[in-house]
Amino acid sequence: MAEMGFTHLDAQGRARMVDVTPKDPTHRRAIARGRVYMLPDTALAVAQGAIGKGDVLAVARVAGIQAAKKTPDLIPLCHPLLVGSVLINFSIEDNYVEVEAEVETFDRTGVEMEALTACSIAALTIYDMCKSRDKAMTIGDISLWEKTGGKSGPYRRPPTGSPA
Repeated sequence: MAEMGFTHLDAQGRARMVDVTPKDPTHRRAIARGRVYMLPDTALAVAQGAIGKGDVLAVARVAGIQAAKKTPDLIPLCHPLLVGSVLINFSIEDNYVEVEAEVETFDRTGVEMEALTACSIAALTIYDMCKSRDKAMTIGDISLWEKTGGKSGPYRRPPTGSPA
């Protein structure tokens, strides 16, 4: 199967971790975004710090940072790397909280998975802290928005409605 180009399978079809040791370390950055959709009064309560469990965004920020550092523990073939920086930001709208996770490193492989994991866990933390108030919340739109560095070069998600 490896002959067919599957990078995470060896010649016998067994899972393997891609060898990144020949690669040169470079500066790499990735940004992921996602949303937690909720009732407008829940979004307002988050904005006002009026959720009974505490400061939702502060806890979600720490959870996202921790998640970025734990990504290889969660995703089996993901390389451990030195996470140099993690920024988690939020935007509160009428019926959702948008999560943005930005991760940087100087290493041999990218941080897309770390950014996506950080975004996902921050969103799950928001859900957890608000679930007693709003059981109809949904998490969605988690995607890579931008990445720089590495052999494949830069990527930026095209505007909505544009072909990829």
